[in-house]
Amino acid sequence: MVPPRVVGVTFPGPSTALLTDQYELTMLDAALADGTAQRRCTFEVFARSLPHGRRYGVVAGVPRLLDAITRFTFDEAEVAVLRDAGAVSDRAAEFLHGHRFSGDVSGYPEGELYFPGSPVLSVTGTFAECVLLETLALSVLNHDCAIASAAARMTTAANSRPLIEMGSRRTHEEAAVASARAAYLAGFHATSNLEAHRRFGVPTTGTSAHAFTLLHDSEADAFRAQVDALGVGTTLLVDTYDITQGIATAVEVAGPELGAVRIDSGDLGVLAQSARAQLDALGATKTRVVISGDLDEHSIASLRAEPVDAYGVGTSVVTGSGAPTAGMVYKLVEVDGRPVAKRSSSKESRGGAKSAVRRHKPTGTAVEEVVHRLDADVEIGEHDRVVPVPLLVKGEPAGDLPTLDESREHLRRGLVAVPWEGLKLSRGEPAIPTTFVL
Repeated sequence: MVPPRVVGVTFPGPSTALLTDQYELTMLDAALADGTAQRRCTFEVFARSLPHGRRYGVVAGVPRLLDAITRFTFDEAEVAVLRDAGAVSDRAAEFLHGHRFSGDVSGYPEGELYFPGSPVLSVTGTFAECVLLETLALSVLNHDCAIASAAARMTTAANSRPLIEMGSRRTHEEAAVASARAAYLAGFHATSNLEAHRRFGVPTTGTSAHAFTLLHDSEADAFRAQVDALGVGTTLLVDTYDITQGIATAVEVAGPELGAVRIDSGDLGVLAQSARAQLDALGATKTRVVISGDLDEHSIASLRAEPVDAYGVGTSVVTGSGAPTAGMVYKLVEVDGRPVAKRSSSKESRGGAKSAVRRHKPTGTAVEEVVHRLDADVEIGEHDRVVPVPLLVKGEPAGDLPTLDESREHLRRGLVAVPWEGLKLSRGEPAIPTTFVL
């Protein structure tokens, strides 16, 4: 099977079938036994609410998920693992051997905004094939959406100043790659993670750490070595010892054409001001000031008035800045065309397969998310937009997916359409209300 064409994203890889929870196989086994496994069902992925204090979410990871679904196959090796674990009966093992998803998937395109109750992903097929995708879908979307949502807030706070993702050392090695991709989608300019460049084409950057300065007999020796290797356009880390002396040494070694200085500790606002004044006094008026060190969207916003040219962000972006999961769930909403819904308090779901319309003012400002049953008669105005798009049809790609840069631009336009109060970092209601027509 040929996976969806996504430039720099999809490539042959191992089966993803065991990236799942055993209870999905337990349900499959029981459904095969009682004859319900082939009933046609629709499952939906949605968030009941946004993380505390957030006003919108960002859809990310869609191409990663579709690629993983195309590789969700059980061959001899995967079935052997299931048998060894005692996870399935002979009946289920026989069913799974050679299994691949052949249903339909639709959902919000990558780079789309979502709100409470938005049908971010709809999966339709037999119960047997749909139930198996729960963990895979949630693990990808909960992670990538959380990172992209946090990164988008940081992009807004940076107010067009470049952001560099540098959090690989603060998370799992594979999560680091996905995080770099999600941050770039959300507007970051580059990453320090080279695997993210190989897989997804994310621009990379990097210079040196304090260890490089400490390696040398003097700060000047370290700076000279870096400039000799990388040129005067490099970024020199000036806070290993004394920052004022570090800046003076940096300009002395590299000259006034030095690319940038980076400050990674201390009172960053005050230090940015003094660094800018010192650089200007030394004639290095074009040398940029780069700030890093435990930054998040709030500290970035607090530095908006300071002479900072770029930000390096690590831990906060790869951990979702306090919200490491998007809180999405995967729920059965329709069986053989009949709406079904969970009614338990605090975990209620809404039955029926759904779509959504984003309503806008003539000026382009978004005003409402209308979530409706697929069979509902919902008026679509001149400035409104149907949000979900087909992704897989009978297990095959519904068409070429947007490139990462195209999705990045889609998000940028989406954020422009958000009412200004919806971009605030302060706690408040979702940027636009969700109305349900069910």
